[in-house]
Amino acid sequence: MSYKDSMWADPEFSDNYANNADSIILERRKLIEVLKSFYGHFMAERGHVDVLDLGCGDGTLSYELMKEFPNFSAMLLDGSEDMLKKAKERIHGSRVEFVNASFQEVLGGKFDLPEFDFIFSSLAIHHLETEEKEDLYAYIRDSLRQEGAFVNIDVVLPPSEDLEKWYLEVWREWVDDSGFEDGLELINRYKGNQDNKPDTLQRQLDMLNRLGFKDADCYYKNGIFAVFGGRK
Repeated sequence: MSYKDSMWADPEFSDNYANNADSIILERRKLIEVLKSFYGHFMAERGHVDVLDLGCGDGTLSYELMKEFPNFSAMLLDGSEDMLKKAKERIHGSRVEFVNASFQEVLGGKFDLPEFDFIFSSLAIHHLETEEKEDLYAYIRDSLRQEGAFVNIDVVLPPSEDLEKWYLEVWREWVDDSGFEDGLELINRYKGNQDNKPDTLQRQLDMLNRLGFKDADCYYKNGIFAVFGGRK
């Protein structure tokens, strides 16, 4: 399925997600803190870092990194013009560039992107088919400079139905406690949305290892939400 045929091409759907992400995503602030911790440990001491935010949405994660770490320039890429508009409203200055492109367009060679020291993505790659995920991870590897790093915050497919039932129950309780909406309705939408094509964490770590990433590992996980990646 192309990006234009997905629910994310609908501004009303994407706006609702962006405006309520802290209530929808289990421990979202914790996930962001793990990303910042990784960057601080591996990247903060470098003189200058070129960063690519893949599927940037409204730019929240790049904004959070920029607030704390002044040593990088960022390219924010997203298939949604509406989301990029929100990102531009959030982030200003010469240190940032915006690119309106889907992952399929990037993989298809429509854009000639430069090399980066740090590439990250948040809750976007799970929309790709398994083969597309591996193609994107290979693209990321080739786009990283030596000693560069990749971090992905995403939903993953549990290895069994029993585990999935438990993980989804934990997520439902989180949403219910937030008071934003009925957690069961949200989970039913997630499971019924054909745009969602999560793979297991292990399968994706195997992809990263097969592609030559070093220290490919899970850096944090709570239920179906995981932070994982590797270095070049």
